[in-house]
Amino acid sequence: MSESYGWVPEGVDITVPDASRVYDYALGGVHNFAVDREFWHRAEKMFPEARLVARANRAFLGRVVRRLSAQGIRQFLDVGSGIPTLGNVHEVAQDADPEARVLYVDIDPIAVQQSRSLLTGNPYARVIEGDLRKPDGILYHPDTLDLFDFGEPVAVLTLAVLHFVPDEADPAGLLHRLGEPLVAGSHLVISHLGPDDTPEGREAQERGRRLYEKTPTPLVIRTREQVAALIGDGFTLLEPGVVAATGWHPDPDEAGDPPQPMTLVAVARKS
Repeated sequence: MSESYGWVPEGVDITVPDASRVYDYALGGVHNFAVDREFWHRAEKMFPEARLVARANRAFLGRVVRRLSAQGIRQFLDVGSGIPTLGNVHEVAQDADPEARVLYVDIDPIAVQQSRSLLTGNPYARVIEGDLRKPDGILYHPDTLDLFDFGEPVAVLTLAVLHFVPDEADPAGLLHRLGEPLVAGSHLVISHLGPDDTPEGREAQERGRRLYEKTPTPLVIRTREQVAALIGDGFTLLEPGVVAATGWHPDPDEAGDPPQPMTLVAVARKS
């Protein structure tokens, strides 16, 4: 029997797995469907560490937003934000400063609708439907221009989204365009699926990658060097460089967590 939910926007196909809904389910969210859950279980069977990778990425998100907030960043552009789950960017940023401004961007209408519902009554956080592959539509959207002061630094977050952008779409060029209007002191944050350290792990990853080829968002696995190359000349890669998510400034209670080389992260600052 097909599922039917009143919160699904008209025209959304819930018979095909969607990356944001699959990720939502992996993190324990509820805005997903049987097809997403079935897809995740198949992926996890092929790649047993997939859930650890998702959680490592989410923990990195919290750490990097807290760290940038402590450095005075008060504007966050979260591209490919997905469906709201615990520890959203606005929750972390506005814990540091209640007037911190956050703009969520996602291509999935369900993610946008659920984010909009979550943000009701919050004047400093908004969501728009947008596509990383069309950066001008993000930068010059009326809500972006109304919410952000581009005379002040902005942190652009691209977490777990660039590995859905193929080389032919020029991901480095897209990041360059997003960074062009930003002032010095702005930051670019990346998390990206990387290769496992072992042949057995890489073989499991390849099985998972082939599974994603059956969805509208195929996966691209990139090495540390390839992830670093996505950062344009206008940004300086900060220490500790391109590293596993669990190795990027871990909190004291996370310092003993096992490394997750499949989740590569990087933070760069605009000169």
